[in-house]
Amino acid sequence: MTASQLPLIPELSADFSRILFGPRAEQTHEPWRRLFSDPRFSFREGLSPQERTALSYERLRLINEAIADPVAFASDIESLTAMHEWAGVVDAGAATIASIHWNLHLGSLLDHDHDGRDLSPYARMERIGTFLCTELDHGNDAAAIETTATWDAGGFTLNTPTPGACKWMPNTSSIGGAKTAVVAARLVVDDVDRGVFLFLTPLTDNDGSHYPGIEVRPLPQTASAPVDHCATSFRDVRLPFEALLQGDHGRLSRDGTFTSTLGNPRKRFLRSIGRVHSGKLCMAAYSLGVTRHALAVTMRYSHRRLTSGMTTGRRVPLIAHRSHHAPLLSAVATTYAATLLHRSVVRQWVSGADAEQADIERLAAISKAWITWKARAVMTECRERCGAQGLLLSNGIAYQLAANEGTVTAEGDNRVIWVKAAGEMLMGGFTPKPASEVPVVGRSLNEPAFLQDLLADIERIWHGRARSRLRGGRRGNPLARWNGTVTPALTLVEAHVHRLAAEALLNAADQVLTPQAREVLGLLHRLFALEQVKAHSGDLLAEGRLTTDQVRCLPDAEEAIIEALLPHALELSDGFAALESRMAEYPMLQGAGDRQMVPV
Repeated sequence: MTASQLPLIPELSADFSRILFGPRAEQTHEPWRRLFSDPRFSFREGLSPQERTALSYERLRLINEAIADPVAFASDIESLTAMHEWAGVVDAGAATIASIHWNLHLGSLLDHDHDGRDLSPYARMERIGTFLCTELDHGNDAAAIETTATWDAGGFTLNTPTPGACKWMPNTSSIGGAKTAVVAARLVVDDVDRGVFLFLTPLTDNDGSHYPGIEVRPLPQTASAPVDHCATSFRDVRLPFEALLQGDHGRLSRDGTFTSTLGNPRKRFLRSIGRVHSGKLCMAAYSLGVTRHALAVTMRYSHRRLTSGMTTGRRVPLIAHRSHHAPLLSAVATTYAATLLHRSVVRQWVSGADAEQADIERLAAISKAWITWKARAVMTECRERCGAQGLLLSNGIAYQLAANEGTVTAEGDNRVIWVKAAGEMLMGGFTPKPASEVPVVGRSLNEPAFLQDLLADIERIWHGRARSRLRGGRRGNPLARWNGTVTPALTLVEAHVHRLAAEALLNAADQVLTPQAREVLGLLHRLFALEQVKAHSGDLLAEGRLTTDQVRCLPDAEEAIIEALLPHALELSDGFAALESRMAEYPMLQGAGDRQMVPV
């Protein structure tokens, strides 16, 4: 039986869901699906930005009520990322402040010495946690922040020394209730700068008034999630000795003696803000959730919205047109690959040894950038495929698309973290796979192993180019040398993550028990891999990794896969297990219960 002859089987979507959400879906994902299906998370039309922000804080408390142990939750990365996958669909603002509260704030407290520190106010949501690191003049170079915490016998004095050192742009307004921050500041002891550490700093009292010396200025409205972003400064704010978050990377005794297992101040800083790394997993999870939801909405709309066919008087669903379904099926393949890549990275994060931590953190960073960029591209495609309906915030795509822009910058600007990863990969952090010894002539573009070999070839080609540029760069001018290297180095990073995503998708296909689901997932893998191979076919041909006949066959091979996948478009998007109660509220899906299937 060929792929195009596969029968339409409703059970396929259940198989796809099991692959996407894993064997612990009932424990890690289903509780969030139930919570965010509650009517209290329905989209509300006509709210001002301030009203929407206040609503997000109300919903933060609903999320907290649903968690058995809100403090321990911050250390459960699998559950924490799962929450992000579903929260962003219903309330981008709530997802954002939840990420700050649990991952960045509570997570930082738990990652440092915390015996004797009372965390119960967070569990009862009597205080909301926020995180103040970047400054107006120091974003991606946050290690150079200027805020100071100067020690004396009684504790610390927190100060913002220049206008450019104001904290930019945390959620520090009085909206939402009493707030406490962890503030990144330079620890100054006896006029010696010991590097950047975190300090627990109450911001507002129970009435929402800011404490003396804390100056908060609301920032203009952003195009992303409606959060109470502010510029925050400190003027001689006194903190007790216990405010310093300590660990092996830095300890201060009450007599002013400083000790650290790390001699490098930059390493101390990176250890202090370690929660930014897990935040990359959270941002990627958020993007994946809203992307899957947008695709599920778009695919359902595409099957019910009728348009003109090719003969007079005949109307067909939008999905019947190749110009409509080809980009959507490509988006489905990308989203499956991205989801399964993320699952792999989270597993490695949870089970990884300390010796592997640097590699896993780099993988999390690379994946975060690629996933959030792909989410933007896929949701933009969905918005366009839904036409004017896609512009309505109440239809579940445009609002989430705009909010996703925040993930591209949050927890490290995508371009910058790829540049960092590229440098590490060129300086010994990566060895490309050797070329396959299987002769290229006679290999089929339908062969998964051949496609994976080609993806590894692309990696190796760009690694070689970047290394050659680095070795041949201008001596005595490091910036000019790196500028000559960075373009192929970034292409290497993209090729690397694409191969890993394809590998994750292929591995998932091999694990499926039913032959029908295995074959459809295999088609997705081929489509996802072929798009990358086609984009680099010139290099592959020049290096002898593809033949001229294989290059000529690429467009037809891609078309054949799209044709074979079309009958399964709905099963594939239903596999996303989108929130049915939310979709039932969308104006463009009203009355969409009767699906109009495309004849094949």
